[in-house]
Amino acid sequence: MTHRFAGVGAVREGLDGVQYLADEGIAGVVYLADRLAKPVLVEGPAGTGKTQLAKSVAEMCGARLIRLQCYEGIDEAKALYEWNYKKQLLRIQAESQTWDEVSDDIFAEEFLLTRPLLEAIRATDPVVLLVDEVDRVEVETEALLLEILSDYQVSIPELGTVEATQIPLVFLTSNNTRELSEALKRRCLYLYIDYPDLQREREIVLTKVPDISQNLADEVTRIVRSVRQLELKKSPSVSETLDWARTLVLLGVEHVDAEVAAETVHTLLKYRSDIEKALKEFSAGDARSSGLSR
Repeated sequence: MTHRFAGVGAVREGLDGVQYLADEGIAGVVYLADRLAKPVLVEGPAGTGKTQLAKSVAEMCGARLIRLQCYEGIDEAKALYEWNYKKQLLRIQAESQTWDEVSDDIFAEEFLLTRPLLEAIRATDPVVLLVDEVDRVEVETEALLLEILSDYQVSIPELGTVEATQIPLVFLTSNNTRELSEALKRRCLYLYIDYPDLQREREIVLTKVPDISQNLADEVTRIVRSVRQLELKKSPSVSETLDWARTLVLLGVEHVDAEVAAETVHTLLKYRSDIEKALKEFSAGDARSSGLSR
């Protein structure tokens, strides 16, 4: 089996090269996922870069990203495969034969509609499979995922067993809306991505917002860090930090005071109750707790 990465350092450098700033923990899990041929279950708050990690690994490897976006009610037909019933019906009508005469013909490859899981298993080119928001599926679909990720093969009654020609890199993301089964967790390596620390978030802002000054990037990340300490309905994600930083650069802001923060807070927070709490904090002008000056 050919390994994708020479070591943890190579993973971190590769992710840096596609502008995903990973710490040693993230890089280490990605390296082990390749070496051990195991899926990675990535949990953490929304907007901390879980989905982007899979996208960045695919970009780093030059692999095709295959994404299964999970939602309540998704079933095998949407996740794995289904038959093109309309095309089958047209074939039956065109042949004017009995069911016994055409049944073998219509359950052929040309009538098979592959969905993300089957597509990833059948792929001959390098792929990264992203199962996004796996915590939103029902237990039955989770069991299907577990079966496929255990053996990397799919049984199609009409065609037989399809085995993977390669083991794809697999990332499953979860926002912790429900507890996943112990069986699925045992099958995966586990990675928790929390909000980045102050230094790493500053580096992210400087990387993703190239026109920003060091001073403004420092102020933005310090204020965001203090806002996350409030009891909010939804703390600002890293992507919202970047949106705010880009907004300030676009407006020509060089220094964030309480007035500027109040005028642009809607870019950072998306709930009225959260905005009201932040505005109260900004108006207090307590430099030690909010990072703002009057």
